[in-house]
Amino acid sequence: MAITAGTWQAMNVIGTNQNLSDHGTTQNHRLLTKVRALDTGTTNYGEGEFIYLKGLASTAAGDLVVYNGDGVTTRTVARSTGPCAVALSACVASEYGWYQIAGIAKVNAATIAADKQLYLTSTAGQVDDAVVAGDLIYGAHSVAADDTGFVKAILNFPNVGDTDNT
Repeated sequence: MAITAGTWQAMNVIGTNQNLSDHGTTQNHRLLTKVRALDTGTTNYGEGEFIYLKGLASTAAGDLVVYNGDGVTTRTVARSTGPCAVALSACVASEYGWYQIAGIAKVNAATIAADKQLYLTSTAGQVDDAVVAGDLIYGAHSVAADDTGFVKAILNFPNVGDTDNT
C-alpha cells in the first residue's frame, strides 16, 4: 500500500486560512508563521506542526528543505545546515506554502527500513538511513519502511549541522 500524505486541517484560525496543501504566488501569511493541525483523513497521522515558507525551483511534495531566518528554503543535500521542513506541495520559486516541522510526514526517500535515524543524501530533497558522517538529521526518524520513493517519518523540529554528528 502506498504511503499517502496526511489530510491536514489547521486547528487555529490563521489569516486567510489557506489550506496547508496549497501554494501560490500570493503571500497569504507572514513568513515563518507556524500553525498546528490535525490529520482529518484516513491516514491517522494525528497532530502536526507546520511553518509558512517561500518555495524554490524544482521542489516536489515530500522534499526535505532547510530554511533560514528570512523564511527562504533550499532543498537539502549532503552537508546542508540549518532547520529542516518537509514540503507539503510543489511550492516552487516565487511561491509560498506550508512545510511540516513536527508530527508524522511523508518524506522523499531512498531505500529505508522501519525505525531508523534519517540522514541527508547527495540527492536534493531526499533522505536515507545510511549512516553518513556529518549528515545526521536530528529530529527525524523513520516510522515504516520506504514505499514507492517515500518514507513515513516522525519529525520533531528536524535540523542538520556541519559537524560530525554520527
